[in-house]
Amino acid sequence: MEMDAQLLARAVGARVKHERKTRGWTLDRLADTAGISRRMLINVEQGAANPSVATLLHLSEALGVGLPALVEPPSERQAKLTRRGEGALLWSGERGGQARLVAGADRPDNVELWDWSLAPGDRHESTAHTPGTRELLQVQHGILRVHTGEESYELGPGDALSFHGDQPHAYVNDSSETTHFVLTVVEPSLGRSGGKESSHE
Repeated sequence: MEMDAQLLARAVGARVKHERKTRGWTLDRLADTAGISRRMLINVEQGAANPSVATLLHLSEALGVGLPALVEPPSERQAKLTRRGEGALLWSGERGGQARLVAGADRPDNVELWDWSLAPGDRHESTAHTPGTRELLQVQHGILRVHTGEESYELGPGDALSFHGDQPHAYVNDSSETTHFVLTVVEPSLGRSGGKESSHE
C-alpha cells in the first residue's frame, strides 16, 4: 500500500525531532546546520509540511542520518520487502512524474534506490549532494536526458549512466512518452556530522 503523504510527513517530523533531541540540539542549531529556516524546521517536526527532497537531504546531512532512515520507521528485520508502487513518494512532477525511495541503507555509506517516472515535459532539478556522491541510473522505458555540470547525455531503454552527484544535475523527459528509470545514489558517510562538531559542508 502506498505511503500516505500525511503519514510520511508525520513520520519524517518525528524522526527529525528525535534525532535533534538525541543530540541535544536546539531548533536554531539544526536549522542553521541544515541551512533551512527555523519556521520550515518547526513545520517539518510538527508534520505540517511535506518537505522537498532538497530539504530532506539538508536535514539528512546535518544529522548524519541517511535519507532512507528519515523516511522509514525503524525496523529490526534484516530484510525489507517493498512491493511495486510502494515506497516513500518524495517528488511529484507538474506533469505526472514521480520519484519513490524504495530501498536504502546507511552503513557504512548512505545508499538510496529510487524508482523514477517522468511524464512528457517533466524536469527535475537537483542541487549538488555531499562531496564524493555518485549516482548510477538505468533507463527501463522511454528517453531520458541527464544534465550534469556542463555535459548532457541522452539515454534510451537499457542505457545506463554513472556520474558525480556532487554538482547540480537534472533529469529531463522532452519526448512524447513517459520515461521510467531506476536510480541509485551512493553518498559517502565522510563529511556528515553525525552529531559531531565536524563540518558537513
